[in-house]
Order: sequence, then C-alpha cells, then structure tokens
Amino acid sequence: MKSKQLSFTNLEGIELSARIDFPVDKKPIAYALFAHCFTCNKNLNAVRNISRALTSKGFAVLLFDFTGLGSSHGEFEDTSFSSNIQDLIAASNFLAEKFQAPEILIGHSLGGAAALYTAGQLANIKAVVTIGAPFDPHHVTRLLADGIEEIREKGKAKINIGGRPFTISKHFLEDLESKNSELVAKELRKPLLIMHSPQDNTVGIGNAAKIYTAAHHPKSFITLDGADHLLSKKVDSIYAGEMIAAWVVRYIDLPKKKELKGASKVISKTGNEDFTTEIKAGNHQFLADEPESVGGHDLGPSPYDLVSSGLAACTSMTLQMYAKRKKWDLQDAIVHVEHNKNHVKDCENCEDSKAKIDHFYRKIELIGKLDGEQKARLMEIADRCPVHKTLHSEVKVISELI
Repeated sequence: MKSKQLSFTNLEGIELSARIDFPVDKKPIAYALFAHCFTCNKNLNAVRNISRALTSKGFAVLLFDFTGLGSSHGEFEDTSFSSNIQDLIAASNFLAEKFQAPEILIGHSLGGAAALYTAGQLANIKAVVTIGAPFDPHHVTRLLADGIEEIREKGKAKINIGGRPFTISKHFLEDLESKNSELVAKELRKPLLIMHSPQDNTVGIGNAAKIYTAAHHPKSFITLDGADHLLSKKVDSIYAGEMIAAWVVRYIDLPKKKELKGASKVISKTGNEDFTTEIKAGNHQFLADEPESVGGHDLGPSPYDLVSSGLAACTSMTLQMYAKRKKWDLQDAIVHVEHNKNHVKDCENCEDSKAKIDHFYRKIELIGKLDGEQKARLMEIADRCPVHKTLHSEVKVISELI
C-alpha cells in the first residue's frame, strides 16, 4: 500500500499525527477512518493488517494517534472519551477538506465505542464497524482498578497499562460515567458491523450482544473466533480487514467501472515492508507476496504462482471455448500447473544470461462424456491457448523509467 504521512489539528489546536494508506493506483473507491484502541496507536500491527486488507480492495484508510498518544502532541492526562470523539470529528473534517469525506468509520476496542458515539454526528459516515468494542465506555475502568481510589482522592494517578505508565485523571472517569451507550446505539440508524471474539478476555463477547440488541437494522455480526482482544495473530487481523471490505461495499456508492479499452493495464506496488505487493489488473485488485520461508508474509501468490495461474486459467478457458463450439460434453476443465524453477536463486542471478530453463508441468482433467478422440483433440487444443503460445514464443520486455 502507498502511505502518506501527515498531520492535522484537533478542535483544541493540538497537532495530531496521521497516515493515509492508499490503494496501489492512488484512486480510492472510498475513504475509511480508523479509531485505534485505548492507549494504542496507529502503528499497531493489527491496524496495519486491517488497513492493508482494505487498500488491497481499493479503499483509502486514515489512521491517526489520539491526543497524547503515539506521535501526536498533547498530554494524555488531559484527554477523555469525549476528547477522543472530538479528535475523530476533526479527522473526518480534515479528510473532507483535503481529500474526500470518509464514508466508513472503524473502531477497535474503546475506539469502537468512540466510533458509535461519533458516527451519529457525521452525516458523511454511511457504515460503522466495531472490533472488540465495549458496550459501555465505562468498561475501560476495569483496566484502572488498581488506581481508581487514588484517582478519586487525588484527582489523578499513574497507572501501568500494557507495560507502559499512563496518568489518568478524575475527569476521564467522570466523562466515561456520563455516557448513555444504549441510547447512542438505538439512535445510530446507520449500517453497523459488529466484530468480536468469543475468546476476548479483555472485553467480553457479551458486549457485542448488547450492542447488537440495542442497535437497529441493518446490523451484522461476525465472530473473530480464536482471536485475542488486540488481534495479535496476523491471520485474525487480515481476516477482519477482508470481511470489513466485503461487507461495506453494500452500503457505499461505488464509482462506476470505466469500460476498459484495449488490453488491461496492470499496476504493481511494493513498499518497504518486505515483499508484499499490491496489484491492480484492470478492475481487479489483489496482493502478491512470497512464502514465509523466504522472508515474505504469504499474503498472496508469488510471482511465479501468478504466471502459472495465467497458464492454467487460459488453458481451461480455451478448452471450454473449443468444446462449446464443437458442442461436446465438457463439464469441467481442471488444470494443474507446477513450476520447478527456484525463484529466489533466479532473483539473485537476474543478470546471468545462462539462467535455468523454466519448466511448467501441466496436468489436465477433462470431466464429461467424452470419447478418446475428443480427449486427444482437447489435449492438442490445450497447447494452442494464448498464454501457452506466449510462453513458447520470443518475448521482449521493454522497460521505461517514468
């Protein structure tokens, strides 16, 4: 994903650190605004993975640090749940002024509760997503149990949360206690996706049930079975991002796809995060990557897997097209392709003219009522698929610096 580091000021004039993650073609279909969890920041791995899943589907995502957290200015002890809401409103206003108003509001943990409270105040928000969110923001005081009495007696106290010290003020507690979550959920009246793990030991699954019961339709629930509260496992945060991207398209106005003229154009973008690469091929976006065994994240097929996929897809399409023209009973054409060249060694010897010869092993299953002659003819036709011909012909790659 293409990222842009920036900053904006909240309603108090405090500068907040932010980042926008863009899809590979820098032409987002919509903007999403993300609210991170209590005492977290925009660089949490789970947040990055969710954002990457969204950008791979064409969305842009604004992530920022709440006042006093991460790289944002201000003092955390001067903040409150209400100030988090104001920060979200400021972020939405910033996007609307500099880019495009966000249509999707996503919040994790206490950020999810803030998203519920904020969404009703922003006419531009068309869909809301909560991840591991507490029904009542006051739930967060369970993390402050050891210092509650000191906070109430002295006005503030320094409390260790997640291995880091934070100063919590009495105003913070009083602000949480003043919120009416049930009323906010009932008055939301916007499409809502609730995501929660049954194994969440920080914010119990019962919170999701309360949010769901209070909210009006349309509302959806997706279980993050096996995940912890912070979505520490990569597979959980990627899954969450992919589900959000699939769900939200039902509630936003997607731009009309332009009719493609001529050959489809392919764009790829590899950032500085190892091998993970975003690809836009025509109207389709997806990820390519390398296996974890060679330093990748295995978030998508490898480059050679993509080449093999092209050969397999073209072969099965060609076979079906020919069989239909002949009116033969070819029900399924299943093509298996393997490539035996070590792509890592190739890359290390990219300038070596004596590189190994590529071998693509193709196995074809022809399902249907076909006789021996028909199968033999289809095997001949398989060698005539356009990609097969391309791989056997002299190919030139012409590169130009732009």
